[in-house]
Amino acid sequence: MRAAVVGGTGTLGALVVEELARRGHQVRVLSRRAPVRSGAFEYRRVDLVSGAGLPEALSGVEVVVDASNVLRPGRAMEDVLVRGTERLLASGAEVGVRHHALISIVGIDGLRFSYYAVKQAQEQAVLEGPVPAGVLRSTQFHQLLAHLFAAGARFGVLPAGPIPLQPIDAREVALTLVNDLEEGPWVGRREIAGPEIAPLRELARNWLAAAGRRRLLVPLPVFGATGRALRAGALTAPEARRGTLTFARWLREAGTAAGVVER
Repeated sequence: MRAAVVGGTGTLGALVVEELARRGHQVRVLSRRAPVRSGAFEYRRVDLVSGAGLPEALSGVEVVVDASNVLRPGRAMEDVLVRGTERLLASGAEVGVRHHALISIVGIDGLRFSYYAVKQAQEQAVLEGPVPAGVLRSTQFHQLLAHLFAAGARFGVLPAGPIPLQPIDAREVALTLVNDLEEGPWVGRREIAGPEIAPLRELARNWLAAAGRRRLLVPLPVFGATGRALRAGALTAPEARRGTLTFARWLREAGTAAGVVER
């Protein structure tokens, strides 16, 4: 398989790149950085906002994995994730890409967050675009939760409360995505979630136990329709395919990578 991974230097994208290369597939990482070669894959310079470099970077590619992400609020987010995705799809169609796979998030159509609204628009662009496309929605990564807890611990508090989550190891998402790609193109949405559903406060306690720390647990104040949706499990997917590594076990295995051994 000849694959191009957009966002291939991010948390999930890098894992997808590594797994594709490990299985012997030809991999290109599309980024704004200067082109360099690295073992079994190569970098190609592209700009999703302007479209520069896209046709050349996608030439000869069969499958595009879109793991792009932008956390800056406002127009920049839409320029990259929506308009940039449209440019990526148009260039893919131009050079004969057979399949486009987008990484997305469980629950984005049930919550009123600006970032989720942009992700919905990105999904729509992909599913209605000129290249046969599938979307793999995932619940929150263990890595993201650990980062949030470590950040809060620096200020003496951890976000907590009854909001149910179903976190998953990003490595299992990458493995599932590559397995799906090897089975052939698919169209529509698929979901993957962690092995267990637990309230945020329990996950925070797991992090504290692994870190050997004491911090104040502060419930997240989320009100209105968004609060009701979160408490009802909007960020979980009980019927989805499930990973196997729980957050508590991942913390024990991840150690420093999870930020749990720094005092």
